Amino acid sequence: MLENASPFRTSQVSYFDSFLQILVAAMASLLTLFGLFLSLSLLISFEVSNVDAQIGVCYGLIGNNLPSKQDTVNLYRQNGIGKMRIYGPDSEVLNALQGSNIELVMGVADQDIQRLASDPSEAANWVRTNIQAYSSDVNFKYIAVGNEIIPSSGNAQYVGPAMENLHNAISGAGLGDKIKVTTATFMGLIGASFPPSRGSFRDDAKQFIKPVIDILVRNNAPLLINIYPYFSYIGDPNNIQLDYALFRSGGTVVQDGSNGYQNLFDAMLDACYSALENEGGSNVQIVVSESGWPSDGNPPAASVVNAETYVRNLISHVKSGAGTPKRPGRAIETYIFAMFDENGKQGAETEKHFGLFSPTQQSKYSVSF
Repeated sequence: MLENASPFRTSQVSYFDSFLQILVAAMASLLTLFGLFLSLSLLISFEVSNVDAQIGVCYGLIGNNLPSKQDTVNLYRQNGIGKMRIYGPDSEVLNALQGSNIELVMGVADQDIQRLASDPSEAANWVRTNIQAYSSDVNFKYIAVGNEIIPSSGNAQYVGPAMENLHNAISGAGLGDKIKVTTATFMGLIGASFPPSRGSFRDDAKQFIKPVIDILVRNNAPLLINIYPYFSYIGDPNNIQLDYALFRSGGTVVQDGSNGYQNLFDAMLDACYSALENEGGSNVQIVVSESGWPSDGNPPAASVVNAETYVRNLISHVKSGAGTPKRPGRAIETYIFAMFDENGKQGAETEKHFGLFSPTQQSKYSVSF
C-alpha cells in the first residue's frame, strides 16, 4: 500500500513545491514593485518637500505694536512657514525658536561688523553667545554680515574680514558644515541689468563685492540678494509693464538670446547671476533674501490686490521648481518681506506696509505656504 502510494504522494509534493515556488516568486516580484513604488513616492515627497521649504518670511522688529516673539514664532508654525530671516541676534526670538525646527537666517548688526572684522576673538565670542548657546535647539542656516551695505560706506571694507572671522569661528565650533556665512546685498549694486545676460556690478561696487565673492567661492556659500520688482516698476512704469512685474504677463516679454522672460523677478535674478559670472562667481548660488510688494502708501501701484497677486504668484513660481531661464530647474530659495507691517520704518510710506500680517496677527490677504 505504501509502495503503491509513494509515487502518487511524491507527485503531489512535487506539484505543490512547484506551486509554492511560483507563488513565492510572484510575491517577491510584487514586493519588489511595491518597494520601488514606495521609494519613488518617498523621493517625490522629499523633492516636493524640498521645493516647499524654499519659501521663508523676513521678521522685522521696527514697530511698537508687534506681537510677542513667542506669538510670532507660533504664527510661523501655524501657517507652515519653515524659514525665517531676522536682522540681528535677539535672545527672545532665539528662545522662542527653540525646538521649532524653523530654519534661520540671522544677520549681524551693522554696528558690530567692524569689531568682528578687526579681532578674531570678538568673532569667536559672538559665535559663542549668539549661535553656540542656542545651536542644539535652533536651526541656524546662514549668518548674514550686514544688510544692503553701500560700497562707499565706512562699513564696506570690513564686511569681507568679518565674514572670514565668523566663518573660522563657526568652523572652530564644529558647525561649519551646517551654517554658512554670507552678506545680504541689493539690486542697487547692479549697474546694468538689461538684458539679463549683460548684468554687471557697478564699477564703484566691484572693489567691495569682488572680495566677498571670492570668500563665498572658497567656502561654498551663497550670496543673499534683495530683489524687488516693485521698485523697478515704479521707477520706470513707462517701459515696465505691471503684469510683467506681477507674474501675470502670460507670455514672453523680454527675449534675451535663447532665454525668454515672462516675469521681471526672473530677469532681475538672472542679471545678478550674470554679474556674478563676470566677477568669478559662476558657481555661487543666489538666495533671494527679500522680495515683496507693499499693500499701501503709493497707490495705485501699492495696493492689497497687487500685493496679494505678487506674493501668491511668487510663492507659486518658487514652489514650481522651474528656476529661471538662466538657471532652469534650480530651486530659488526666497524670503518674503515681511511678516508684519512695521510702523517704525523710516523712508517712504510704503516701507510700513509690506507685511503679510497686521500687528494684530490678522492676514491681510489669503496666502498659502
